[in-house]
Amino acid sequence: MTLVEVTSLLQSGVEVFSTLTEAQLRNRVEPSKGIFIAESPKVIKVALDAGYMPVSLLCERRHLEGDAKEIIARCDDILSHAGIYNGITVYTGERSLLAELTGYTLTRGVLCAMRRPMPRSVEDVCRDAKRIVVIQGVVDTTNIGAIFRSAAALGIDAVLLTTDSCDPLNRRAVRVSMGSVFLVPWTWLENPITSLNSLGFRTAAMALTHDSISIDDPILIDEPRLAIIMGTEGDGLPHSTIEAADYVVRIPMSHNVDSLNVAAAAAVAFWELRKR
Repeated sequence: MTLVEVTSLLQSGVEVFSTLTEAQLRNRVEPSKGIFIAESPKVIKVALDAGYMPVSLLCERRHLEGDAKEIIARCDDILSHAGIYNGITVYTGERSLLAELTGYTLTRGVLCAMRRPMPRSVEDVCRDAKRIVVIQGVVDTTNIGAIFRSAAALGIDAVLLTTDSCDPLNRRAVRVSMGSVFLVPWTWLENPITSLNSLGFRTAAMALTHDSISIDDPILIDEPRLAIIMGTEGDGLPHSTIEAADYVVRIPMSHNVDSLNVAAAAAVAFWELRKR
């Protein structure tokens, strides 16, 4: 471990935790240099278990021998195996200064900057999948995190996101998912959703239309490979997506309620359409 005391908001090295935007952290120009932030010891441990590479830590001083101790030791070991023998750089300081630096009070006092993995192909992510979800146009970070958490818990094998959706490695999305974004394979879907038919998937668009079928229709359960398409709760899925889908599926509602939040609807869909 290399310990660095933070004494100034302008101190070199802490930009990744303070002034860099999510877009700058992502670094689309050079994906191999992209960074994301994992927050809280539990989430950081899930990321490390999943093989993500740590870059640096920001930690309240009082946690150096507490919540962060095990994380620091694991990061040192991971970096040592990667040939980096001076250990993880840990920026530390008082709680008030770190809160001013990051703009929020740290959850459990620990942040970890981690290296983004290189993007995977759709074919690779979906190779052995039976049930996948396609997230189209969902930009709310809380919804993205919640969908990933449900996907991990309810048997979804992979997640595909259209490029107009929120980044799953956004700090808040990672936190809301409780690290589930590290557990389910995911990637960006740049081709039309209909391209999934060539991979053996039938597509099920979650939408309310006059000809939609109920989510408990046996024909859906019997599909060997099914892609569940979720859209934003505001405008829903585009008409072009609905028209091109193999099935249009609704969740039956009571009391004249016409829709659920996309994260809640996803959880219902994942459970009902899981591979038996």
